[in-house]
Amino acid sequence: MSKLSHAQWSSRLTFILAATGSAVGLGNIWKFPYMVGDSGGAAFVLVYLLCIALIGLPILIAEWLIGRRGQKNPINTMAELAEQSGHNRAWVLVGVSGVLGAFLILSFYSVIGGWSLSYTLSSVTGAFSGQDAEGVNALFNSLLASPGILLLWHSAFMLLVIGIVARGVTKGLEGAVRTLMPALGVLLLVLVGYGIASGYFGETLAFMFNPDLGALSGGVVLAAMGQAFFTLSLGMGIMMAYGSYLGEDVNLLATARTVIILDTLVALVSGLAIFPIVFANGLDAGEGPGLIFVTLPLAFGNMTGGTILGLMFFLLLTFAALTSAISLLEPVVEFVEERTPLSRGGATLVAGIATWALGIAALLSFNVWSEVSIVGLSIFDFLDTLTSKFLLPLTGLAAIVFVAWCLDRQSVRQELALGSTGEMLWNATARYIAPIGVIIVFIGSL
Repeated sequence: MSKLSHAQWSSRLTFILAATGSAVGLGNIWKFPYMVGDSGGAAFVLVYLLCIALIGLPILIAEWLIGRRGQKNPINTMAELAEQSGHNRAWVLVGVSGVLGAFLILSFYSVIGGWSLSYTLSSVTGAFSGQDAEGVNALFNSLLASPGILLLWHSAFMLLVIGIVARGVTKGLEGAVRTLMPALGVLLLVLVGYGIASGYFGETLAFMFNPDLGALSGGVVLAAMGQAFFTLSLGMGIMMAYGSYLGEDVNLLATARTVIILDTLVALVSGLAIFPIVFANGLDAGEGPGLIFVTLPLAFGNMTGGTILGLMFFLLLTFAALTSAISLLEPVVEFVEERTPLSRGGATLVAGIATWALGIAALLSFNVWSEVSIVGLSIFDFLDTLTSKFLLPLTGLAAIVFVAWCLDRQSVRQELALGSTGEMLWNATARYIAPIGVIIVFIGSL
């Protein structure tokens, strides 16, 4: 392993909080509950948990291992490790794809983060109070139709992200996750408490944890595999960048297990917080993407204490979006900082402004540029499709293949502290199960 020359996480706990914060984002609070509702409830949850263990865990470990070995940004790391192991320098494309993926995702992710900020304010002002379904739909459509308002919230969200990342690993990333992650946990638990008191918690438990195996279909399995892969921030260069700040004393296997357990708990608890509200108000659990920005505001506007509950929920959503957004900017900043004379602050400003500018194109696709299309998709949908269906799965696949087949097996065994049984399980999972799983997701999503 290379000598540690990078900035380092101050402790294993802080690294766990940062990695979990990266994994816990809109995918957990927004996407997971609506996918559970859309894909048959408990059957989806069961497959999701299996995929997290068999696909998510080995790829997460592989990306951390690559990052810790290289001690540089993902692009330089892949170039160096490929050369050291006697393989083609074309492996550098894995790092390029990861950093590019993080940059593209953050550009439209920050637009959704802006929606969350906007809805937090709407909760405070009582904008949802007494609204019917048509009124709540009109509020959301009005937001999307206003380029100036969208730009304001997108800019505010990106300013928060840039401000945090510019402060560096210890003051910025660590300081943010130490505050945001406990706050996120407290808000989730309060919302679950409300769900228990609502009288519909039993219905929620049955919906989420009593699987009807007859509901399993190829589509449900593919959706669960895709969600398991993307919820852990894999294939985005993030975990490679975070791994590059990781000391040699951290046990990658044990730490990955902890992060995956925490990430999965947040996703499951989000469902336990959201579905009692849905069921108590006679709403549709399979509403899809509109569950958060249309269905729940309707419920908040017509329930006792809905203003406070709505404020807490959208604060939770904003915190989750922030913890993921700062991790998405990090690999881009790390690359700019190491490849240019710019300071940490300067690199963050350059990377942040470039991301913000591309985000403007994404938000304009909902209004002024709604007629502009790339291969038949709006700019926002094109960026989403390009990253989620192509860059992320291919980058994750390449990372696990590189670690499992290209790096020296003896040194990987030592790095992961594997015994003979552990090595056998690792080889089976990393060489065959995880890559085949990713290929299935990739082909299925096409």
